[in-house]
Amino acid sequence: MGSVRWAFPCGAWRPRRPEWLLAARLVQPEEKERIGQFVFARDAKAALAGRLLMRKLIAEELCIPWNEVLLQRTPKGKPFLASNLLSINSNYNFNVSHQGDYAVLAAEPELQVGIDIMKTDLPDNEVNTVVMVEKENILFRDVKCDQIWPYTKRIVSPRVQHLKLSSNTVGSSSIPNFFHIMKRQFTETEWDVIKSMSNEWMQLDMFYRHWALKESFLKAIGVGIGFNLQRIEFNVSPLQLEIGKVYKDTKMLLDGEKEEEWTFEETRLDDNHHVAVALGRQEGFVQKDSDVRSMEPNQPQFTLLTFEDLVASGIPVTPEDSAYWDNFCSKQEGPVKQSLHSR
Repeated sequence: MGSVRWAFPCGAWRPRRPEWLLAARLVQPEEKERIGQFVFARDAKAALAGRLLMRKLIAEELCIPWNEVLLQRTPKGKPFLASNLLSINSNYNFNVSHQGDYAVLAAEPELQVGIDIMKTDLPDNEVNTVVMVEKENILFRDVKCDQIWPYTKRIVSPRVQHLKLSSNTVGSSSIPNFFHIMKRQFTETEWDVIKSMSNEWMQLDMFYRHWALKESFLKAIGVGIGFNLQRIEFNVSPLQLEIGKVYKDTKMLLDGEKEEEWTFEETRLDDNHHVAVALGRQEGFVQKDSDVRSMEPNQPQFTLLTFEDLVASGIPVTPEDSAYWDNFCSKQEGPVKQSLHSR
């Protein structure tokens, strides 16, 4: 039982009927129902992949039979394993995120862990959808759902709250305007780095890199609403990330002080997707003669999973429901995108 980093390309997944019905049988009934309520197919696929990643992890790493896994959520929405079988592995920590074209998971046997993935995309309707689409345990701030689109109320779970996008931003593809709206989410130093990039696309890319870092930390500590994002500041390093390589050089300041208790892994899965993994000591966990850095994994790379990998250990939890396939087929893949500006 060790460090795990998995990624599933849910955006490219085009499930056939047997695959979708099998996947639906492998999650708890309440999760299946929730996933079926998503308006767009891409969001249903991402949410389902996230649940399958967690169950695969628990079945294979903790050796708990798939059909005995009971996942619940904390009052703040963080998934956890509710099982008496967990006592011997009580320090095992995992987190999932899905956005863009991937669902990702990070797990650690001794450390707190939070993971976030962000896709760099122009700030039009697509980007506004990004901040509204549910990500496992994501905790956004200041959003008023009724200011966006009618369908977002059906996309957003009760956990996804708060990110202050006013109605006049919908449809905007102005990167400077988008940055102006998001000004409160970053410190002046962070904005200096973001805006130092040589063109607007690279600035947007750096923006999402910072966003993933902040969300990974918030998810690891399990806080959200009311947390002032300007309390945390990231000094990113290096400025350019190679695809597939794992970096651990970025540092965080908390309330202006360098935070030695946390480290951050950064990975670029492809040209457009950043993943950040926050790692910190678990409260109440004591390891003799060691610090957080000595417990850190040795830069594990993400393993790209196929659907067959995802369900390899699966044992059905619910009976087959043919209407669930009809429900999926009735969904549009995603919102119609506006014409993208050339980069």
